[in-house]
Amino acid sequence: MNKIILTKKIIKNILPVRRPDTNKSDYGRVLILAGSRNMIGAGVLSANSCIKSGAGLVTLGIPLSQQNIVVKHLLPEIMTLGLKETSSGTLSINSYQKIIQFIIDRKIDVVAIGPGLSTNTETKKLIKKIVLNLNLPLVIDADAINSLADNVSVLQNKNSNIVITPHPGELSRLINIPVSEIEKNRSEIAKKFADKYNLICVLKGYRTVITDGEKVFINTTGNPGMATAGSGDVLTGMIAGFIGQIKNILNAVIVSVYIHGLAGDLASKDKTQIGMIASDIISKISDAIKRVLK
Repeated sequence: MNKIILTKKIIKNILPVRRPDTNKSDYGRVLILAGSRNMIGAGVLSANSCIKSGAGLVTLGIPLSQQNIVVKHLLPEIMTLGLKETSSGTLSINSYQKIIQFIIDRKIDVVAIGPGLSTNTETKKLIKKIVLNLNLPLVIDADAINSLADNVSVLQNKNSNIVITPHPGELSRLINIPVSEIEKNRSEIAKKFADKYNLICVLKGYRTVITDGEKVFINTTGNPGMATAGSGDVLTGMIAGFIGQIKNILNAVIVSVYIHGLAGDLASKDKTQIGMIASDIISKISDAIKRVLK
């Protein structure tokens, strides 16, 4: 199998140069559906990382009761969309129409779904309905992945270009292969999965694998300090943000993964691998981009 090892030079050649005659709408209008009563921070991390990655407009869709709490932790440039919720404080299936209307009205370019959503039965129905009916680039992570585990065929009936970002445990639940076997054959299994479902798979972990079922890329940035709560939520936001700026979705994904890892490397130098947290990765995104562009 021909594997392409990601380097700074590859990423630098992909990063777009901004033209003078542009505005925020040219750099992606992103909607992130994330968070629940017990996992409010997941959406905050995704939205903050998305705007820091250069997205033009970012909206975080969250259960209505959490809107006033979340806004205190978001960067001021980010908008919120309060949505109907279940009695457990998770997104309700009854929020579907409002989500779709928002996508149409605001001309959303890319949607990310999953961080902190929970696997509430009703929320799972909402996730599946969105995956089946959306016709925009869609980034699927965390609880959105887990919600598809009992009906993976949803991915074959989709209308959108999907990027899915499982760690080995989540991929194991999707394909019923033990984590130990996945870890032994990371590239091969991720490639086969991406090919079968016609999507881009980002298999997270040491030397993250990115594949569209044909090409396979191996990341070279990142460190064990990134094995911390919320690191994946940060990556989800970054991928959505870069998709809004880079027309080729696969290129957007490899840029995101590389810069995410590089930001983590820079954060570890300041905070140590033991002491760093996901928010530290976000704080280093700009420095990581600057390092690539040197």
